[in-house]
Amino acid sequence: MTCLGQPWFRPPGPGCPVAVDGDTGDGDTGDRSAGRSAHRTQQINQMETFTSQDVRAAVINPVDSDAAVPAVGVANRVNVPVISIDRGVNGGKAGSTIASDNVMGGRLAAKTLAESLGGRGKVAFLEGQPGTSAARERGQGFEEGIRKYPGIQVVARRPADFDRTKGMDVMANMLQAHRDIGGVFAANDEMALGASKALGARSGKDVKVVAFDGTPDGVTAVRRGTLTATVAQQPKLLGKKAVDWALKAARGEKLPASVKVPVVLVTSDNAASFDG
Repeated sequence: MTCLGQPWFRPPGPGCPVAVDGDTGDGDTGDRSAGRSAHRTQQINQMETFTSQDVRAAVINPVDSDAAVPAVGVANRVNVPVISIDRGVNGGKAGSTIASDNVMGGRLAAKTLAESLGGRGKVAFLEGQPGTSAARERGQGFEEGIRKYPGIQVVARRPADFDRTKGMDVMANMLQAHRDIGGVFAANDEMALGASKALGARSGKDVKVVAFDGTPDGVTAVRRGTLTATVAQQPKLLGKKAVDWALKAARGEKLPASVKVPVVLVTSDNAASFDG
């Protein structure tokens, strides 16, 4: 897994083991989260451990799309099929990638932000972790969506690495140069919550803030009005599909290269009833 310290990676519950026995469906995750906060090489070690146990399929949540290539290569060398969840892998051979429809989500975020501003105003964009397919695809969708609103001007954009503290710092720096920002799109909830802290009482009111993920903290902020909306992923469904696909791969079934899981817009209208 990428990093269990990130809220979005905790909700899947029974969804997503890292290694799967093709006959029983039993899985093993242990406590093997590995992200930039640990060492990228740990994900290689994880895959070596699992493939040495004669598993018949593996699920990987890439630390990032480039760094995960050697880990996938470990499985490829022993012909263990790999299912990638949440992020694609920029090399090796992953049997299938199960991910939210990030491009569509980015477009939805752009539409929501632009309409909350009445189609006019200056906005900032907090980008995700460079090198990840999630950051790239959400950015692509947002750019495509925002171009439909000529009255909206993106005056600042900068990566904040999907991190709350960095989101706060980046937003604070943006405000020094652009005090008249009227809207913010942050490519995940953590960055949005950091940006909200930097904005203070203006967040969700004078400055509209649209996020992405639908974490418990993000949805709570929408309910409280400090975030305008969050484009929510469905981690339980992602996890379930990843396990289903891993079992199919273990049985030798042919899989599609990618599977897109729909996203859901959470606003003040439905935040109270949203459970992910």
